[in-house]
Amino acid sequence: MAKILYVEDEPFLAKIVKETLESKSYDVILISDGAAAARTFQDGSFDICILDVMLPNKNGYDIAKDIRQFDTTIPILFLTAKDQTTDVLNGFKAGGNDYIKKPFSMEELIVRIENLFKLAQVKSQKTIAQIKIGRQYIFLPARLALTTAHTSKDLSHRECQIIQLLCDNMNDITNRKELLMKIWGDDSFYNSRNLDVYISKIRGYFKEDPSIEIKTLKGAGYQFIID
Repeated sequence: MAKILYVEDEPFLAKIVKETLESKSYDVILISDGAAAARTFQDGSFDICILDVMLPNKNGYDIAKDIRQFDTTIPILFLTAKDQTTDVLNGFKAGGNDYIKKPFSMEELIVRIENLFKLAQVKSQKTIAQIKIGRQYIFLPARLALTTAHTSKDLSHRECQIIQLLCDNMNDITNRKELLMKIWGDDSFYNSRNLDVYISKIRGYFKEDPSIEIKTLKGAGYQFIID
């Protein structure tokens, strides 16, 4: 049985989410106080963390940062009413893997949780060959890492998915809608904004190598160009 750390201070929503997930055979530990979340994580053995952002005593972003000090790979999903681009960026910078805007459907939440579990299982069960990118980068999907001779960058599951798809179509066009459907399961405006955030971050990861460019093709998608 998969074990979930769920941090939420809205009693009604927390009750619905907890009971629904338990009906799907998940073991859910509910915490309502942000300050207690990291301690609970340390004391337990969890498979995924679901964090509200606005919490008493400590917000979800800071909780995620605390968790990442103990575990760099556990999936973290944010639930929040905050949906500005800066909020999404803050979530990913804090170590989040996915982000759902309130109000949300339980069906969407369950699908996203299942997707994060599948990605985690792929990471633990598959060993994928390293991929050389440009003059200095090595992409290690199984380790969720992007390395050079002197540095190593930890990647989120979603970042790995996007980089993998770009690598699969290296120097060709990666269709934007196809990318959204493969990774998020739909091409909604909200997911499209999330993709823009991810692409911006990934561009930054490769900025040290001028031979690498992620080119946006308006109305088509992206071209991962390696000179």
